[in-house]
Amino acid sequence: MSNFMKLVQNENMKIYRRIRTWIMFGILILMVLFFSILFLLGGGGSTTTAWDAAGQLSFLFYMVTIFASIVAADIVAGEFTWGTIKLLLVRPWTRTKVLASKLLALLLFTLIITTLFFASTLLVSFAMYPVKTLMMFSDHASPFAYLLEDLLYRYIDLLVITLFSFMISTVFRSNGIAIGLSMFILFTGGIFTMLFNPVRYPWAKYTLFINMDLSQYRGGQEGVAGMTLGFSVTVLISYVLLFLLISWFMFKKRDVAA
Repeated sequence: MSNFMKLVQNENMKIYRRIRTWIMFGILILMVLFFSILFLLGGGGSTTTAWDAAGQLSFLFYMVTIFASIVAADIVAGEFTWGTIKLLLVRPWTRTKVLASKLLALLLFTLIITTLFFASTLLVSFAMYPVKTLMMFSDHASPFAYLLEDLLYRYIDLLVITLFSFMISTVFRSNGIAIGLSMFILFTGGIFTMLFNPVRYPWAKYTLFINMDLSQYRGGQEGVAGMTLGFSVTVLISYVLLFLLISWFMFKKRDVAA
């Protein structure tokens, strides 16, 4: 177990010793600050509360997904690009442990960058906007719980896209392809949902795109074509397990002699 944790520590060092990671963190915080100022200058300061501002800034979470996908795309493909994969595999660690350590380090990164986004959103909002009668959250007893629930829905989307990027990175050894396909899923999911409505195409409810937006079930609502939260969660878990299985199989069989 100690050897595995050393592997995880090694992967974390690779992520956080790169200037790219800290640039991502800086950009994320600056964007939160920029749009907070933009909303304030736009006349929202007199009617917008801190909780309302935090809710409006949640749209920036797509940047968190992009940054996480970039790290996922590089965490395996980068080893092949720089030839360092040979240094990992000649040591007394199985390929399964090597891949698992990369996956765990990646999941820790998604949690850290999500926490950073949520914390910076709250801090900036409460620093710039008044805490008074709620507007956006007037129908909810706890705006903090509402924001956490919304963050959970968004994080699940992030997790699926990130693991997809991880799989593509492992299969094709190309971070460019992994990032490109991940962005395709992120930005075209809504278009796919409109074109292939499960009401018209029953098979569509088994696709990844239709099930990714779990916020459609907020408050116990039923989704399109009779879909439920349990159904969508089951479909997403199935896709995630498929991504991980493909990643493991390809990494185990990959020839690194060349």
